[in-house]
Amino acid sequence: MAESIVELQGIGKSFVEGDRERVVFRDAALAITPGEWVFLLGRSGSGKSTLLNLLSGIDLPDRGEVLIGGRALNRMSERERTLFRRYHIGFVFQFYNLIPTLTVLENILLPLELSGQLTDLHKTRARELLDAVGLADRAGAFPDRLSGGEQQRVAVARALVHEPKLVLADEPTGNLDADTGRQVLDLFQRLLRPSGTTLVLVTHSGEVASLADRVLTIRNGVLVEVEAGARS
Repeated sequence: MAESIVELQGIGKSFVEGDRERVVFRDAALAITPGEWVFLLGRSGSGKSTLLNLLSGIDLPDRGEVLIGGRALNRMSERERTLFRRYHIGFVFQFYNLIPTLTVLENILLPLELSGQLTDLHKTRARELLDAVGLADRAGAFPDRLSGGEQQRVAVARALVHEPKLVLADEPTGNLDADTGRQVLDLFQRLLRPSGTTLVLVTHSGEVASLADRVLTIRNGVLVEVEAGARS
């Protein structure tokens, strides 16, 4: 059996809201193998985005360990976690998060510049990714000149430019119409599956969840698998 690329061990996480404590996870556990697509299905406010924040090290568990590639994020300093994200994790967000004052190509290259990895080889890869997402002729355009679907395609290219082993996607089709959303999901299929990239994707859509190898939901503070017939 392949060694897990993602592992959660005994995760506890809660938040104080007013004078009440809201428990999101209590003794949650998860193991994801390299190349696996695991989607988290559930309504807004159920804790899906909290899971992504824990997997990226943006947030830390109250107890338990989060391991990515065998390394415990909760044992790293904040700076170490930031650098780890830049080198090893790709992100796709619901609202694209493109920098409006940077061109399409500059947005794609930004993670590499921030981590000091930018080379001519990466610039070539960025242009190849732009071609793969159908935007080769828009490299010099600014985000406000693109449609929502085009901006999300740029965001997918940005997430993949440093060839991460893990991609985290938070409702990547949630701000798009159905047809455009399907085009973005097709990009994931074409670009991530062949490279064996692991994908953890948050969604509230049963249609989106149908593409996953496994679908999970949060129930009573733990992660439980959703059977295929119950994903709608």
